[in-house]
Amino acid sequence: MTNNRQLQTFINGARLRFEDLLGQMVQVPSISMDPARAGDMRRMAALAAQYLTDMGADAQIVETGGYPLVSGGWTTGAQHPTVTIYNHMDVQPAQEPEWKQDPFVFRNEGGIYRGRGATDDKGPALAALFGARFAIEQGVPINIRFLWELEEEIGSPHFEAGLTNRAAIPRPDSVVVSDTIWIASGRPAMPYGLRGLLGVRLTLQTGAKDAHSGLTGGAARNPLAELMEVANACLDAKTGTVKIPGFYDEVIEPTKAEIKSFLKSGFQVNRFKSAYGLQALRTEDPADVMRRIWASPTFEIHGLTGGYHGPGVKTVVPSKGELKVSMRLVPNQKPERVFALLKKYIAKVNPKVKVEREGMLQPFRGLFDGPYVEAVSRAVKEGFGKEPAFVREGGSIGAVVTMQKAWKVPILFMGLSLPEHGYHAPNEYFDWGQASGGMTAFARYFSELAKMGKHGDLSRVRLQKKRI
Repeated sequence: MTNNRQLQTFINGARLRFEDLLGQMVQVPSISMDPARAGDMRRMAALAAQYLTDMGADAQIVETGGYPLVSGGWTTGAQHPTVTIYNHMDVQPAQEPEWKQDPFVFRNEGGIYRGRGATDDKGPALAALFGARFAIEQGVPINIRFLWELEEEIGSPHFEAGLTNRAAIPRPDSVVVSDTIWIASGRPAMPYGLRGLLGVRLTLQTGAKDAHSGLTGGAARNPLAELMEVANACLDAKTGTVKIPGFYDEVIEPTKAEIKSFLKSGFQVNRFKSAYGLQALRTEDPADVMRRIWASPTFEIHGLTGGYHGPGVKTVVPSKGELKVSMRLVPNQKPERVFALLKKYIAKVNPKVKVEREGMLQPFRGLFDGPYVEAVSRAVKEGFGKEPAFVREGGSIGAVVTMQKAWKVPILFMGLSLPEHGYHAPNEYFDWGQASGGMTAFARYFSELAKMGKHGDLSRVRLQKKRI
C-alpha cells in the first residue's frame, strides 16, 4: 500500500521538521529519577501531546499517580486493525565528565543529532510518528495509537495504573516497541525477548561509628570484608556463574534455531568490546557472548559503600557497609522466587546481613516467528535494505510485561538505535540515516498490518506462540 516514490518525497520533505522537533525534545531535561526535574517532566508531556495534535492526531495526557503517560493517534474505523506504538520520553541523568558538550543543548552536525535522549528514546519515537503520519495521509486502513511513557528509566512504577484508563488508552490488536538497539550499523536486529531485573541492597552494620584500625583492628568485625565474602559466595567472578542454590532451576535455554538467528545478527566480539569500551571478556566465542548477554541470567555487583572514600588511606574499621547488586533474569525465572532464594542463602552465609529488594521487572519472551514477525521483517528490509536477525535484548523494559499482562496481544520490537549512539552513555546521539530508514520501515509496517486485517490472523499467531 505504500508508494515508494511518494514515501521518499515525504521523508525528504520532513527532515527539517524532524530535526526541529527532536531539538526541542532533547533540550527538555526529562530526567525521571531526579525529583528536581518534576517541572521538566510535565513540560515534556505537554510538548509530546502538542506534537501529536500538530500532526493531526488526537492526544491526551493521562494521569497515573506519578508522571503521566501521553496517549494519542489516529482512528480510521473500528473495522480496521489497531496498533499501539510504545516509546518513552524520560531520559537518564547526564552527569558524566566525559560529555563534550552540554547534554541538554541540541547540536545537529550534518545529520548527527547530539544530546541526551536523542537515541533513547526521543529520536526513534519521532521516526515512528512521521512514518505513521505518512500512512494516514495515504489512507492506509489502520488505527495507529501512540503510548509515550515518562517513567521507563525508573522501572515504570505507575505504568500499570495508567493502562486502567481504557477510555484514553484503548486495547490494541498488537503493539510495537521502538526502544532497542541493533548489534551493528547496517545489520538490523530486532529482539523478541527481554531479560528481567531484580535489584537488591545488602547492608551490614557492626558498630555505632567508624573505629581506628590501630586500636580495634583484628578484633572488630569489618562489614566491608564480610560483604565481599557474601559476594564471593554468590558469584564466581571469573566465570560469571551464580552460586545461589536453585538459581538456574527455571531457566529456559535458547534453542538451536534461536542461536542460529543470533549468529545472523552481525555480532562481532571486537566491535562489541570497542562499542562499550571493554578491554576483556569472560569468553571470546561469539555464540557464547550472545548467549550470555541475551539469554542467560546474571549476578552483577554495582557498588560497595562504607568506610573512607577520600584521597589516600584513612585507617578506619567501618561501622557499616552496603553492597548494591542486581540480577538479570531470563524466562522462566520469577523475580519473587529468585529474591526468596537469595534471602535464604545469604541468611546461611551471614545471618547479620540485611537483604532489601530494590525493584524488579519480569523477563519477557515474545514471538520468534509467524505473520507479525514476517511483517516486521519485510518492513525493516524496505527501510534498511536487509532483513533483520531476530535476537533477544539483554536489558529490561518494564512496560512490555505490563502490556502483555493487560492486553494479551502480540508485542513486536522495531528499535532504531545503534551501539555507537551511546545509550545511557556520555555524548549520546542519533542520526538521520536511522531516522529516515525508521520512517520507511514504520510506514511499510503499518501497510503490512492493514493487509493482515482486523484480527491479524491471530489463530496462526497463537499457534506460533505456543511453540516457543
